[in-house]
Amino acid sequence: MPLTNTDLDPISLREAYGTFPTGVVAIAALIDGVPVGLAASSFVPVSIDPPLVAFCVQNTSNTWPKFASASNIGVSVLGESHDVAVRTLASKTGDRFEGLTTETTPEGAIFIGGAGAWLDTTVTREVPAGDHAIVLLQINALSVSTEIDPIVFHGSKLRRLLED
Repeated sequence: MPLTNTDLDPISLREAYGTFPTGVVAIAALIDGVPVGLAASSFVPVSIDPPLVAFCVQNTSNTWPKFASASNIGVSVLGESHDVAVRTLASKTGDRFEGLTTETTPEGAIFIGGAGAWLDTTVTREVPAGDHAIVLLQINALSVSTEIDPIVFHGSKLRRLLED
């Protein structure tokens, strides 16, 4: 396949990035008594020893700066039943937790019910990366439900995996 596009404009880049399917996670914490959350499709496992994960967040996010005072942040790996939850968590207005079942730890990490995994995390570093920041998270504790099938973000659409 010859390389035909060298403009690297935002539309072409989004189209290229959209060919790579990703899972979707909820990032959530109780901040000053108020639940704060966002959806991220840029989540990635980083290391087993020490246990680290990461996600990317836009520099223009109005939500991520609110997490600065959070001691613990919940990461919920969302499943097939969370298509509405993804849209709610990604919305710019309204209650991002409307209709969601959640659990909150004493340290303030919030988890979404029905997720494939819950990771209680702490921010270890933020690395500037163009128009985003890479947020590195240390895993403090986790819970896994292997029977939950993931929801997948691909081509700007939420999709489900099909079994053979």
